[in-house]
Amino acid sequence: MDEIRKQIIIKEIGYWKNNKLLPEQYCDFLLALYTEGVGLNEINNRSKNRKKMFLWLLVIPIIIFVIYFTELSLILQMVFAIVFIFIGIFLTFYLKRNGLLFHIPLIISALLLLFVSVEWTLSNFPESTIILYSILMVNCLIWLVGGWKLKQIYFTISGVLGLLLITLSMFI
Repeated sequence: MDEIRKQIIIKEIGYWKNNKLLPEQYCDFLLALYTEGVGLNEINNRSKNRKKMFLWLLVIPIIIFVIYFTELSLILQMVFAIVFIFIGIFLTFYLKRNGLLFHIPLIISALLLLFVSVEWTLSNFPESTIILYSILMVNCLIWLVGGWKLKQIYFTISGVLGLLLITLSMFI
């Protein structure tokens, strides 16, 4: 049966159940039949969780605004960035455990860690390219290990390619 048609029938059965147009047992049976045993509450919870997940996309402009477009000192920017990194890591593991899309906070955390570490290195050691290369390699290793642990191929590939590019740029 077409998915749109199923959703219309499920909404209609939910309406019947709420307004007591059919006995509750009949509605439960029909809901179990059309939702393939999942039920109406679990379908509603899934859609609410998806909406909450996409609400976290609004965090990206907030992070960029707070860190890069405010007249805060470097130390305060670093503190905010570290707090955002820990929030992103927590959200990654929380969303992964709940079976939701955890890629967005994972990518945000990784990029934010990269930007913060490079900014810190350039502000504290502006002349030392060896320290900058070391920090970049550590970030790539974190991506490599994170991609391997979380079974995310794009992080593993990013880590390997980053290590290769950094190694090539050191010797060229």
